[in-house]
Amino acid sequence: MVLKYGGVLTHAGRKQAEELGRYFRNNMYPGEGTGLLRLHSTYRHDLKIYSSDEGRVQMSAAAFAKGLLDLEGQLTPILVSLVSKDSSMLDGLDNASIEMEEAKARLNEIITSRAKTVHSNGPSEKHWMVDGAGLPSNAPEHLPKLVHLTKKVTEQVRLLANDEHEKLAETGSCDVIPPYDQAKALGKTIIDVDRIAAGLPCGSEGFLLMYARWRKLERDLYNERKERFDITQIPDVHDSCKYDLLHNAHLNLEGLDELFKLAQLLADGVVPNEYGINPKQKLKIGSKIARRLLGKILIDLRNTREEAINVAELKSKQDQHSKSTETGKEDPDSYSKPHSRNEDMRRTSFAGEKSTDQDDDDDKETKYRLDPKYANVRTPERHVRTRLYFTSESHIHSLMNVLRYCNLDESLQGEASLVCQNALERLFKTKELDYMSYIVFRMFENPEVALEDPKRFRMELTFSRGADLSPLENNDSEAASLHQEHTLPIMGPERLQEVGSYLTLEKMEKMIRPFAMPAEDFPPPSTPQGFSGYFSKSASVLECLANLWPFNKHGTANGK
Repeated sequence: MVLKYGGVLTHAGRKQAEELGRYFRNNMYPGEGTGLLRLHSTYRHDLKIYSSDEGRVQMSAAAFAKGLLDLEGQLTPILVSLVSKDSSMLDGLDNASIEMEEAKARLNEIITSRAKTVHSNGPSEKHWMVDGAGLPSNAPEHLPKLVHLTKKVTEQVRLLANDEHEKLAETGSCDVIPPYDQAKALGKTIIDVDRIAAGLPCGSEGFLLMYARWRKLERDLYNERKERFDITQIPDVHDSCKYDLLHNAHLNLEGLDELFKLAQLLADGVVPNEYGINPKQKLKIGSKIARRLLGKILIDLRNTREEAINVAELKSKQDQHSKSTETGKEDPDSYSKPHSRNEDMRRTSFAGEKSTDQDDDDDKETKYRLDPKYANVRTPERHVRTRLYFTSESHIHSLMNVLRYCNLDESLQGEASLVCQNALERLFKTKELDYMSYIVFRMFENPEVALEDPKRFRMELTFSRGADLSPLENNDSEAASLHQEHTLPIMGPERLQEVGSYLTLEKMEKMIRPFAMPAEDFPPPSTPQGFSGYFSKSASVLECLANLWPFNKHGTANGK
């Protein structure tokens, strides 16, 4: 059998995801801290959460939702009730496998053959336009040392695993290892003190499994028989170092700090270049990987705009009707649809588009909106739509690369990038997009601007590189606290546009649409597989129940 172990979300991951959800609730939505909860409880917040097929990603989504909506209890019920799995949109790299292999082959050539990165595709002052940008100039010299340090750490873990095996053999039982309760661990956000005190690895991993992890890295990183390095293993070495520095620092593995710094230096060059060796290749690969996600984001924005315009038109008609009633002269045309020009524009803007979300059509959405006639709130017409997508680092890199380099496409020559020059510099220096990295698209409506004016809907783009390991390198109280809690701070959002700039929705649609899946190519909404037996015939079941009910339509007609 060939089995893939996708990883388990740690206690630190759950805690960080919940904290980020609370941060979003208090900072990403206009209004007071409890404003989002009030909107949500009064059906004025339309929330949908999507996740890839990875279990740890789904649990991260559930933990985030728990913090966002201030929920209580275990994550599993939250996951089942709020998170929808969409593997076709948020999983897999198959669409760009050929291009990624080409990028990795070229990357391997640059590193192992001591080739210099001199092939430029743009102005020299833009460092990111160079092939293999970000790779250290002396990368080939670091590889032998990387292998040596990996072997050194692996040997230490092997000795620890042997000691564990001997203790198990002597006692004949597993009493030497505190039991690991997976069901209990799913809800924990604190470290397992008993295992740490016993000198064991954090979480569910024992020394034998820890040794298997490091032994595999040592074996795959360098083939001694062929004398060949595999640079694709560098990010995995970096991840293992980072994990053990955060969760297993109490094991005091000699050389782990040095190995981490060396692996980070190389990974900072390797990881971004795996998704394209230069900007044009990054754009091509990014479009192929995130094509469905980009298309869905455009549909989300289109639906939000349509809903806002419908609300504005309805309010306009109500205002006209109230004015005519006050004067005693009702205009017979007051109920006709205004803004016909705007209506035509909307019809042609996204011709043929259909939402993949079966709850996104107008008929179903209106059923779950707050009825202003019975609303005991000041702003019953206020409505916020939130769509959250949880996926892997590959999709974050791909989506970001499209945002950065979409203007390089031939169809958009002469257009400025969606990302400002200052942000491009910062993104180039941001090599790693760590756990809980995020990109936020926020759309704002200015009701003072005419419906036909493109400036009525403004876009704001921000990103965060996620959990940052750098505080652990300090020798201060913050570092000591982070070591004790096994958690890392998640960096706040950074703007991708200049302060005061104005990006219209129309402009962003124009820039992204060439790289997104057209809405007409999306498959029709389908019923979740696990519930097809219940919902596929829901209409006929309800009809049968209605016919069996004693107070049917004939009885009602007779006054019974």
